[in-house]
Amino acid sequence: MHNIFFATVRRDLKIAYRNSSDLLNPLAFFFIVVTLFPLGISPSPQVLSGLAPGVLWVAALLATLLSVDGLFKSDYEDGSLEQILISPQPLFMVVLGKVVGHWLVTGFPLTLLTPVLAVMLFLPVDGIIALELTLLIGTPILSLIGAIGAGLTVGLKRGGLLISVLILPLYVPVLILGTLAVQAGVDGQSFAGHLLWMGSLLVMGLGLAPLATAAGLRISASS
Repeated sequence: MHNIFFATVRRDLKIAYRNSSDLLNPLAFFFIVVTLFPLGISPSPQVLSGLAPGVLWVAALLATLLSVDGLFKSDYEDGSLEQILISPQPLFMVVLGKVVGHWLVTGFPLTLLTPVLAVMLFLPVDGIIALELTLLIGTPILSLIGAIGAGLTVGLKRGGLLISVLILPLYVPVLILGTLAVQAGVDGQSFAGHLLWMGSLLVMGLGLAPLATAAGLRISASS
């Protein structure tokens, strides 16, 4: 079981690094959205620091949503998804491996890039620490939820818009908790409670999201 998990992660990472757009598009989108925001609102440090938690989290959420459509698309198009579904290997571990690979390509680089942009938006140090911790916990949740939508729409030609409709409501609790935690850090308050709630969502997602995604893939493949 562990072998198929690590093999899936390695395979997806190799494919992603061969297709540089899979790595650069979400990061470029995230960078452009955050850097253009001060031009459209105000260059005032007071204004930007107050809006920074929501802006950074919404931009990270949208960047993740941009890339989640291709999570199973290439496997579906080249026929390897059918082989995965009929193989004796546990589909749960395959899906979990693909989600981890997606996070390593999208969510983790976003987390590393965020402090630079947070400084540009005049976010204080305590807020940056809270932002990094919430993104480190929250972006895997976004990938897990996104995998459910990708599994349900993998057989559709224009599944990107449908994925947004399906999973954006499920993203809202993560967005609220992440933004409130960062705001608490900015105000000098404890954000441990928010992190615990996000950790609970992550544990729940690790157990349930691969099962729901596997069911969605089987439905899409049989339709």
